[in-house]
Amino acid sequence: MFNLPKDIRPISYIKAHTAEMVKQVEEKRNPIVITQNGEAKAVLLDVESYQNLIDAITLMKVISIGENDFKNGATVMQEELDGRIERLLE
Repeated sequence: MFNLPKDIRPISYIKAHTAEMVKQVEEKRNPIVITQNGEAKAVLLDVESYQNLIDAITLMKVISIGENDFKNGATVMQEELDGRIERLLE
């Protein structure tokens, strides 16, 4: 869960406590919003959470492409697909 006092930090604090902030992100899996001149500028995120985010976005893109293909009639029946795959594998 996002904890405003601990998860929003100015860049000067991040610079002075980099190892501590990386450890916090890794252990708690909470992103840290980095501010500069009082404005949010970046997010520090653990690698696993970042990968999960990328995977989720990729899946949503694939689903969107499939939905568009379906709406536009760009589909094939299972038997036709099976035949195409068999021909490719020959």
